[in-house]
Amino acid sequence: MALQTGSADDSGWFRQTREDDRIVLRFGGRWTLEAVGRHDQELRRLTVADSGAARIDISALDKLDTAGAWAICRAVAALQKPGREVDLIGAQPAHAALIERVRACEAAPHSGRRFANPVLVMLERIGGRMVMFLEETRDLVGFLGQTVFTVVHSVLRPSRIRLTPLVSHLEQVGLNAVPIVGLLSFLIGVVLAYQGADQLRRFGADIFTVNLLAVSVLREIGILITAIIVAGRSGSAFAAQIGTMKVNQEVDAMRTLGLDPIEILVLPRVVALVLAMPLLAFFADMMGLLGGGVICYLMLDISISQFLRQLNGAVSLWSFWIGIIKAPIFGFIIALVGCFAGLSVSGSAESVGRLTTKAVVESIFIVIVVDAIFSVLFSYLKI
Repeated sequence: MALQTGSADDSGWFRQTREDDRIVLRFGGRWTLEAVGRHDQELRRLTVADSGAARIDISALDKLDTAGAWAICRAVAALQKPGREVDLIGAQPAHAALIERVRACEAAPHSGRRFANPVLVMLERIGGRMVMFLEETRDLVGFLGQTVFTVVHSVLRPSRIRLTPLVSHLEQVGLNAVPIVGLLSFLIGVVLAYQGADQLRRFGADIFTVNLLAVSVLREIGILITAIIVAGRSGSAFAAQIGTMKVNQEVDAMRTLGLDPIEILVLPRVVALVLAMPLLAFFADMMGLLGGGVICYLMLDISISQFLRQLNGAVSLWSFWIGIIKAPIFGFIIALVGCFAGLSVSGSAESVGRLTTKAVVESIFIVIVVDAIFSVLFSYLKI
């Protein structure tokens, strides 16, 4: 008994026979996309009632493409469904390789996330970010402990403090930052005075523009502008410098020589920024007041003597010291985060850029959070 579809001279044919209690399915001709389209319905209706052994003979194939290989693999799967053993014989090496490739693609597992619930995906992402945040916080706290220990150890043994890199970093983070800090602080003072005068003029209280300017610049704006500038300028430089040394394996070489990278690389940068920040904050305060004073003189006809007299009555000594007290703490935070990001570089240039950006963002975020804590604390203490 035999079932044949197509003829030997067309583009492709298959024949089903039975030999010695074995089902035999023979393919021949050119099994390409055209043949598969012609015989697809017959192949889909291919059913076998009994559970004897089966064999597929493809020795008569003249040509085979991916579509034909897929049709043969589907026929093998259809014969295997009743639980019988199916042999594939007569395959040329090229045909056998193509059939194996198609069979491997069909057997590859499909991703179960294609139709995942978007709410679950969002929760998973939030949970992963939270775990990452906690791990980074733990590592940063550990790095803080190492840095504090190194600082205390160096204070007890001053001979280990390296003055040359300390002075060099003081020049880079302090002296070289003066122009940009001064210019931006001056412009911020101009903006504050202009906007304040525009609002207070409606109530005939132009003179109180000096009060608004003095309190905002000395308590908050001056130190915040300085910290943001230093974070973008010096904090990113710390991360990039140490990160590049990490990529070039210079940090590993230091450890091999018995040198402590925290003492050699981190300590001079931290100390330099802690010392430079109060000076930069003071300069920023003066430039902010100068910018506001220029606007008061030009727009409100407030003389220099009036400005200074109103300034003296508007602010107390604590208003000035609040910004200066915050400065070294902000400097320590910026230097710590920048150096931590540099030492976290994992050995690629892409990692240097990513962690440098991350250092700037994290340092600014932590500075603003700490500044908010200071504001609440000073308000509670009536300062």
